[in-house]
Amino acid sequence: MGNYLVTGAAGFIGARMSQMLIEQGHTVVGVDNMNDAYDVRIKEFRLRNLQTLTGFDFVRADISERSVLDLLAGRRFDAAINLAARAGVRYSVSDPWVFLNSNILGTLNMLELCRQTDCKKFLLASTSSIYGANPPYPTPETASSSEPLQPYAASKKGAEVLAHSYHYLHKIDVSIVRYFTVFGPAGRPDLAIFRFVQRITEGRPIRVNGDGEQSRGFTYIDDIARGSIAALKPLGYEIINLGGHEVVTINDLIKLTEEIIGKKAIVQYGPPDLADMRSNWADVSKARAMLNWEPQVGLRDGISRLFEWYRAEREWAKDIVTA
Repeated sequence: MGNYLVTGAAGFIGARMSQMLIEQGHTVVGVDNMNDAYDVRIKEFRLRNLQTLTGFDFVRADISERSVLDLLAGRRFDAAINLAARAGVRYSVSDPWVFLNSNILGTLNMLELCRQTDCKKFLLASTSSIYGANPPYPTPETASSSEPLQPYAASKKGAEVLAHSYHYLHKIDVSIVRYFTVFGPAGRPDLAIFRFVQRITEGRPIRVNGDGEQSRGFTYIDDIARGSIAALKPLGYEIINLGGHEVVTINDLIKLTEEIIGKKAIVQYGPPDLADMRSNWADVSKARAMLNWEPQVGLRDGISRLFEWYRAEREWAKDIVTA
């Protein structure tokens, strides 16, 4: 069994992937700085659950600080799974510096840790936002990623090419997984589906940027975690999309969430945000061929699971900040 480093372990994907690895018999060293990029209470919830598991060791640290190399220097890992990042296309416009520090400098530190400790495998979480304004649909990995629309996507592009340099110079095996709009129980509260579930349940208004006809290919958290674990095998240097098979407009997503909850939404429309992509839709033929991976959880089922989680945790989840 392996010993894995997971950065961003209290994050949405990091927590689920850590849990899956431990369930498979591996051990996990989780690193997280528990920042307040979104409501920290949900990170604390995920971390508490992980800390009940045998085989999980937590290190509170910021991967963008060089001192993290000393904290982890004596350990040996079968793979470094770099999920720690500042995410959010809109926030990156107002504070690009924090995105560059976390997403590029943090990636550099983790790559350097691999070099220094002879860790042969590096997995980097990237984003569908990297494809810019007018990619082909469904979007393959060969589509241009050189015209990002905001600093968030630009920082992920920088992290990807930095990882390639370490692959070339130091023979580190690199898998880059580009995620397409992830959702599920205990998800990021700043993303649409969590926000819709909370606000419709509590009778609070939903704000939609633009006309609501922008669309997304949503991907359930377990599918993302499974695909990421599959990408830990030796691949050389590969970029692989992991994305949902159902693409839906925001307006239709609201209608579906209303059906599941059994309550009408209060929708307020505002101007479109230039940082947003109009659509995303993954071509996952490469993941199918290389990882034997397919998304398995449909949108209705996934939202129902999120709603069930929300009802169980409603006493505190109703107060989670989703702005």
